[in-house]
Formats: sequence, C-alpha cells, structure tokens
Amino acid sequence: MAAIEVRDARVGDAGALVALWRELTTAGLPSRLPAPPSTAAAEVAVSKHVDNPFGRLLVGELDGDIHGMAYLRKTAVSPLHDDTTVTVEYLHVSDTARRHGLGKALIAEAVAWAEHESCAHLAVVAPAIAREANRFLARLGLGQAGVLRFANTHTVRRRLAAEHAPNLLALLSSRRSAFARRAQLSGTVGGSVGGTVGGAVVSSPAEPESAGK
Repeated sequence: MAAIEVRDARVGDAGALVALWRELTTAGLPSRLPAPPSTAAAEVAVSKHVDNPFGRLLVGELDGDIHGMAYLRKTAVSPLHDDTTVTVEYLHVSDTARRHGLGKALIAEAVAWAEHESCAHLAVVAPAIAREANRFLARLGLGQAGVLRFANTHTVRRRLAAEHAPNLLALLSSRRSAFARRAQLSGTVGGSVGGTVGGAVVSSPAEPESAGK
C-alpha cells in the first residue's frame, strides 16, 4: 500500500503547491480562480500560514511526493451564531494519485482539527459541476448548502454599470469615498486604531481575524 502523510505546508513546498494550483485551474472545469503565482510569491504566501491560528494550508504526500492540498479556515458559522466551523477550500488531489485515499486523509485532518478547536461543523467548497468530487463529499455526509461564485471587483462594477443603475453606482462611489476618508483619518491619528480629532474620539474598526486571505 502507498504511504500517505498529511501535514502543514512548509515554505519549501511552494513549487509543488504551484504545480497543484496549475492543475486546479486547468482541470477541464470552468474556472475563475487566479492564475498560478510564481514560486517566489508562493513562498511568501505559504510563510504567512505557518503560525496562523485561524487557518492551515495542508499538503498530502503519497510515497513521499506531494500530490494533494487543502486550505482550512476556522470562522463563525454565521454572523448570527457563536458556533464556529472549519471550511475546507481548494481541496485537490492530482489525477495520478487518486483512489489511494489521499482525499480522505485530507478531510480526516480537517475533521481532527475541527474537533480539536471545538468546531461542531465542517464545510467543504467544491465546484458545483465537479461530479466526482461532489459524489465523494456526499458519501462522507456533506450535503450541498450553496454555490460560491467568484469574480474580480472590476468585472462586477462593470456589469453593474451595464445595468444602468445610477442610484446603485452612486452608492458604490460614496462608499469608496468613505473608505478613503477613513483611511486618511487613520493616517492623521498616526496609524493607530483610535485617537482624537478636534476633541472627538475617532476609532477605526479592528482588522478582521482573517485566515490568511
């Protein structure tokens, strides 16, 4: 039997991860994922996950070679609940390494981490038209909860403009101006989270506890 190991990614795995990302974006399915990064850029990105308490980047090895990856994020299950969930994203196993149990091993690590972090829920993101992947996840008890759609902000803004919605576009413009003023105000008070301007207390919202994204 093939030897399987699942572990946290290291900076030296960047080249293998880029190759897996390339497979993920050219697997024959319609994809809007970003193009593969350079190995140098991936090294910087991987290093940010090493000590991140809210996210883990996993690699799956088969006989000592990296053939799988998954990104785990720990977040609130919803904005109205205290419960947390572990979400598995960018789950991918190379075609040459499938049907050896590597995908199950990656999911098993996600379950183990969720239990360790007292997360009662597990979510896995998969392309809606990826039949084999969705059948695999369904066999593990994961049902469909929604469809994730992805686009860059320029595309969405252009489509909104094409819909001739002046009120909505004005709202977008005003929100962008508000964000710019908030950033300028933060710089005025020395880049700190809070300060005073003209005797009034000014604060900017705390940076979200992101999982490396």
